Amino acid sequence: MSEVPTVAEPTAITRESLKNGVLQRMIAAGDPTAEVLSFEALAESRRALLAAEGAAGGDVWVFGYGSLIWNPAFHFVERRTGLIHGWHRRFCLWTSLGRGTPERPGLVLGLDRGGTCRGVVFRIAAAAVEEELDLIWRREMVTASYTPRWVTAATSEGPVRAIAFTINRDQPRYAGRLSEEETARVLARAHGQLGSCQEYFRSTLDHLVELGIRDHGLEALRRRITTIEPG
Repeated sequence: MSEVPTVAEPTAITRESLKNGVLQRMIAAGDPTAEVLSFEALAESRRALLAAEGAAGGDVWVFGYGSLIWNPAFHFVERRTGLIHGWHRRFCLWTSLGRGTPERPGLVLGLDRGGTCRGVVFRIAAAAVEEELDLIWRREMVTASYTPRWVTAATSEGPVRAIAFTINRDQPRYAGRLSEEETARVLARAHGQLGSCQEYFRSTLDHLVELGIRDHGLEALRRRITTIEPG
């Protein structure tokens, strides 16, 4: 069994824990096989993505579809609901630390190919882009489980180009298209160093409801979860 990390682990993702690199140390200590990206590699990834869009020096929008909605942990100056095409929200990424264990892995959300997804776009002011995107990359790109890309989000005030973190299907932790029953069973039972999958799931769905966003797949999962025996 892996040794417990000696660093103080967060019970939630915060600005401070992201600045201190706690997620990186947690994953490196808990899973020696994980390829944790260096901060230099993260910075290079950010610069390349901004340059590809010609976005360096201006405000930047970020699309949130899961925990970024209810716990962004970065500073922004505007928030809108937005709809993107070509991607859908799905529990498709295994986690054996944050929301699970090696013996009982959990699942977290990713943007997988096809369909549409309604979420939230956050505008980061130009002067804060470097610092705030650094925090976001430290959170989303620890092991390159996601691929950052530009998407167009339709909003009530017009379309915006935004950064979205889509699932990396080549990553070993990609779960593919699990059945609703299997997904519900994992969400009902898995728990890790950042809390339970049920917490993560409920916070996401509850905040979507507060924003007036319907996600029929998550609503069906909630009904299914109520039928799962604790285990």
